[in-house]
Amino acid sequence: MSEYILEMKGISKEFTGVKALSNVNFKVEKGEIHCLIGENGAGKSTLMKVLSGVYPYGTYDGDIVFEGSVQKFNKINDSVKTGIAIIYQELALFPDLSVYENIFAGNEVKRGAIIDWNQTILEAKKMLKKVKLDVNPETLVKDLGVGKQQLIEIAKALSKDVKLLILDEPTAALNEDDSENLLELLCELKNQGITCIMISHKLKEVISISDKATVLRDGQTICTLDASKGEISESIIIKNMVGREIEDIYPKREKKAFGDKILELNNWSAYDVQLGRQVVKNVDLHVRKGEIVGIAGLMGSGRTELALSIFGNAKSYKLQGDLLLDGLSKKLNHPSDAIDAGIAYVTEDRKGDGLFLIQDIKNNISAANLKGISSNGVINHNEEIKIADHYKNSLYIKAPSLEQIVGNLSGGNQQKVSLGKWLFVGPKLLILDEPTRGIDVGAKFEIYSVMNKLINEGMSIIMISSELGEVLGMSDRVYVMAQGEIKGELSTEEANQEKIMQLATQ
Repeated sequence: MSEYILEMKGISKEFTGVKALSNVNFKVEKGEIHCLIGENGAGKSTLMKVLSGVYPYGTYDGDIVFEGSVQKFNKINDSVKTGIAIIYQELALFPDLSVYENIFAGNEVKRGAIIDWNQTILEAKKMLKKVKLDVNPETLVKDLGVGKQQLIEIAKALSKDVKLLILDEPTAALNEDDSENLLELLCELKNQGITCIMISHKLKEVISISDKATVLRDGQTICTLDASKGEISESIIIKNMVGREIEDIYPKREKKAFGDKILELNNWSAYDVQLGRQVVKNVDLHVRKGEIVGIAGLMGSGRTELALSIFGNAKSYKLQGDLLLDGLSKKLNHPSDAIDAGIAYVTEDRKGDGLFLIQDIKNNISAANLKGISSNGVINHNEEIKIADHYKNSLYIKAPSLEQIVGNLSGGNQQKVSLGKWLFVGPKLLILDEPTRGIDVGAKFEIYSVMNKLINEGMSIIMISSELGEVLGMSDRVYVMAQGEIKGELSTEEANQEKIMQLATQ
């Protein structure tokens, strides 16, 4: 038998004339952690969908060789039966079912034709122990955090005697602790003989965990890097991913004196009626013209709640305190009020809240400002095309045309469309909530460059981010939140990761 558990040979795949994969070769040795990396749209997820049977045999060219035998998967169940399991970024769990029901969904423990629920619970406990998750198997999945749900997905895969585990951006929605726990688990699974393929944009994770890393670019295999040879470093990975060297991922901008305060919050609080608790408490904060203000904190610290309370109170919180724009007290009772006042908000959940995935680029970009392309209530479609084309070019949106359905774009290009949508309303203050979550290093650099350009043109930005490097690399000042409160304000000169984490965990 070959030393490789998996060989994908000469894989090519087209979508209506667009070549997504072109003669890709990809080899994975048994018992290793192999990272698959590349810019958004490089073909990583497409390659894994070919492997898992989402794209069945006959819809692509090339061969899949698993454990020495050529495979012809016609559906996902075919790859599962062979010992291949894939866990996507959007978890495929049933929120209203219990943990044990989810682990064995489609793979029920039976006695004859009857499901043996007692044995199912016992087996579920064994799987939970394997992934080091201490929860009652009868707990409903919707009552657990994202990190624990991710472990349930892995437990589900292990229950099917998985030999090759594929994880697509497994830590994209996790906090640092949950991410670290997951990476440690993958190392333990490796020691148990389970091979892992991990797609990730987080280069530190790739460097810390991978035995080998294969880089795709524009649907082609660029190289495979070997950790044992010292080939997996940030500079080498970036150069191969983007085809050029990016010496500093955070582009520098000329420091200028900031203008007057655009936004000021005094003793600002928000009470979530549905949750029955205070989500923002006594916040004092200000943003000046031409300034990027970073907001750091752990998940659940109140950062997004603060943003939503500013953006027209989108969640109908009970608000207290003063909000001033350009020195004048304002009451923003609806997002439309915020937009009219010059505030825009790019959500952290671009797929759920930020975009119309079944509509095209031009419809998405114009969606927040239809009056800007209308006359007497009638949309001027030529103007819509002109505006959309402007943002497609200025934001470097990679798509064959403006009619491209947004749901078919890569994550980085979706984020650029979301950004273009809100830039079209002409804001003075732009709130960016996790602006680079789940996108590659090249797209990150482009978004950072756009941010710098907007600042140089006089806009102000509030940037919420869970990536401390991003907060430190892009912000002029940093506020740190925990439990709905501002725990500290740091200048970029005094801020570092240790100080931020110390404040975030108070």
